Amino acid sequence: MKITDLMIQETMIMDLKAVTKEAAIDELIASLAASGRINDPVLFKEMILKREAESSTGIGGGIAMPHAKTKAVNEPTVVFAKSRQGVDFEALDGEAAYVFFMIAAPEGAGNTHLRTLAALSRLLIDAEFIGQLMNTNTPGEVTVLFDSKQEIEEAAKAEKEAAKRREAAKKESEKHQESDMTSQSDPMKGPAGTSEAFVVAVTACPTGIAHTFMAEDALKKKAQEMGVEIRVETNGSEGAQNVLTEEEIRRAAAVIIAADKNVEMARFNGKPVLQRPVSDGIRKSEELIRKAMSGDAPIYRSEGGGESQTKEKGSIGTKVYKDLMNGISHMLPFVVGGGILLAVSFLIEQLAGEHHPLFQLLQTIGGGDGAFHFLIPVLAGFIALSIGDRPALMPGMVGGLMALNSNSGFLGGLAAGFLAGYVVILLRKAFAGLPKALDGLKPILLYPVVGLLVTGTIMFYLFDPFFSWINLGLVDILNNLGTGNAVILGLILGGMMSIDMGGPFNKAAYAFAIGVFTSSGNTNGAMMAAVMAGGMVPPLAIALATTFFKHKFTEQERKSGVTNYVMGLSFITEGAIPFAAADPLRVLTSCILGSAVASGLTQLWSINVPAPHGGIFVAALANHALLFLLAVLIGAVISGMLLGLWKKPLERN
Repeated sequence: MKITDLMIQETMIMDLKAVTKEAAIDELIASLAASGRINDPVLFKEMILKREAESSTGIGGGIAMPHAKTKAVNEPTVVFAKSRQGVDFEALDGEAAYVFFMIAAPEGAGNTHLRTLAALSRLLIDAEFIGQLMNTNTPGEVTVLFDSKQEIEEAAKAEKEAAKRREAAKKESEKHQESDMTSQSDPMKGPAGTSEAFVVAVTACPTGIAHTFMAEDALKKKAQEMGVEIRVETNGSEGAQNVLTEEEIRRAAAVIIAADKNVEMARFNGKPVLQRPVSDGIRKSEELIRKAMSGDAPIYRSEGGGESQTKEKGSIGTKVYKDLMNGISHMLPFVVGGGILLAVSFLIEQLAGEHHPLFQLLQTIGGGDGAFHFLIPVLAGFIALSIGDRPALMPGMVGGLMALNSNSGFLGGLAAGFLAGYVVILLRKAFAGLPKALDGLKPILLYPVVGLLVTGTIMFYLFDPFFSWINLGLVDILNNLGTGNAVILGLILGGMMSIDMGGPFNKAAYAFAIGVFTSSGNTNGAMMAAVMAGGMVPPLAIALATTFFKHKFTEQERKSGVTNYVMGLSFITEGAIPFAAADPLRVLTSCILGSAVASGLTQLWSINVPAPHGGIFVAALANHALLFLLAVLIGAVISGMLLGLWKKPLERN
């Protein structure tokens, strides 16, 4: 498969206008959305930014490769873009980025597509090739250049494989002859007991579709220049490839781990292991190989759990947000699935009574004995997992269950997740001095037993009583809010739903509503009404603006606007993202105002929606269904009119 089968010309941007990193990401995503290659721009951007939080994809040398693998992608695509002025992409070398490749891979991407993306990644460490790309002026020139380069690379690879097969027997013989030769003084020879200048390496990045293979190729090329034999295992989207054998690990002088995610580490117990970010494998390959061969690497001691000891980079706020989102993302399927089944059960109750078998069935599946029973334990467990890996999952889930049973609710579950995760981290440090013979007991006995005991004790005596008091007090305050205060809260929640459309503010508002919804026994759906109305407004406003102000939008934008009717009615805000990326000031300001008005009206009219998702499809369950729809309509009209009047006609853009 050709690289240019994924790098389609209609998505290429030959003159990127953005001057900041986020603006560049938004412009690239807008190109994907406009061509229909992605179905959920909000989720896609979230995954792109999540990858950037791990380490910048500005790899240096004027190149940036933001990438994500997610269900938001319809078809595997690479967006090529050039910038004349350059963009500060927080690159590893501190230089501006001029060439961009945004890689969009679907969760079910086939092996052929993934291998093609890997081939693309390997080409980008060729400085001469990048220079040729910089001199292109049209999408056609880019396509011809890539096709030609790929043909040359494939021919060279075929010749190399043929030569390798011809000399395999001779090389094996030479290895045996030299296996007993070591050097104590030459830093390019392995330590005593190992073979010749031979190292093994593992490369991995969170998504496994770009940096993984760039690091592999860079290490191989540099090792060949230095006369060092190397074997590289890649942990990419297809799983582990070229897996290292026990014999290779035993024979290696040292191990290089160039990874930004967990890799299987227990197999390297007792070996010198140099652990670095995957970006160092690309840009500092010579340094890594020299350090590994000179013995300048610590001996790795496995704790028996197989977890990588690679430390994450990033601010404390970024780390906390990532851990929190790990819990919320795993909890949401329970919220949506259970919540909608509960909502349908309420409708059946109104029509057929509480003794109807279908009502009782749906209540059992979706309610407190079914999906909703898992909300807080799953939230806490996966927050803990993000912090302390597998040993923290069980203590976190039990802590969450204790929070559920003690009425400390959503807030107690959050506390339980962070508590269990950091308890396990502390236990690792506390047990580090135990005899090596006990390493095998740590993950199967010490961590689960002591972790559960410590987490459970703190939850029982401290967190559960404290958060129960806060939680019950919060629910009581919300239940007794005066109309004025309720409207103000609604205005705030509605604005937050539109301010970043899927970012931290949006998720904070939705999580708050979910917390109130679950803590009040699913009876207080006032906050759910507020956030649902606020989230429905942006796509509906875009749809209205493109319908009634056609002369201010392109044909492609008008087509996209039609789909926003369906997305808005379904409480899916993603359709508004390409428009917000292209014109953030007008679109975001208009949407925030309309969303705030819609949410405020739900509180003014005391609207209660007993479902956490569904939009118009669960509106009938509201205590004032017509008023809920009216609130959404008023907010959408306000935003649509503001945007339509504020936006400049096409001829003036």
